[in-house]
Amino acid sequence: MTIRTLLADRSEIALIGMRTILADSMRVELVGVARDPMAMQAMIVRHKPHVVLMDHTAEGFGPQAIKDGLKRSRTTKFISITQAPSTATLMAAVRAGVTSYVRKDCDVPEIISAVTETADGGRFFCGKVLDVLRKASVDVDRFMEEPLSCSPVVLSDRECQVITLIAEGRSYTRIAGELNLSAHTVVAHRRNIMQKLGVNSTAGVVLYAVKNGFISPNKFLFDRA
Repeated sequence: MTIRTLLADRSEIALIGMRTILADSMRVELVGVARDPMAMQAMIVRHKPHVVLMDHTAEGFGPQAIKDGLKRSRTTKFISITQAPSTATLMAAVRAGVTSYVRKDCDVPEIISAVTETADGGRFFCGKVLDVLRKASVDVDRFMEEPLSCSPVVLSDRECQVITLIAEGRSYTRIAGELNLSAHTVVAHRRNIMQKLGVNSTAGVVLYAVKNGFISPNKFLFDRA
């Protein structure tokens, strides 16, 4: 099967590199190159590519662009190709609907394998990406075996309260006092929150809180006199 492939990235150099790499594969047919998300969506509708190889961290090519693309073509699969991802970046891509993930510094055979195996119905995560998951204490074997889910992150009201207080710099003891909980319960909430968000540090929780409006980024500018 010839694999109709669409490339999507803001970087001209990255696009040239990906075109050169994929030229080595007899199975890959390049159907388009998109430099912005609107062009990508239009090409998905026009060409119904089997695979979109994209940098989802590039401006405009984030999780929503992936979700929109999947709505336009249910048979299209997304492969994210980025610089070294954090756990949060990786998991955000997976939750949005990315099937496979490789890094831009992967070997040529790995990148080609990501395209062919994804088009053939598999999942492909390069070794360096799997290392990110292992360092975050993710069970990689289970992760690879479980079906992908595009379900949004669902947080309870209590977890939202805990996220907000963590982002505001409260200690576990103080959070426990304000919410009438034990410190042990607060720690358990934090662990569950990190698992849901796919992060492995308090910094990741804070970043999520800022990006999703739990706390204003201006707080970090004016709280310290």
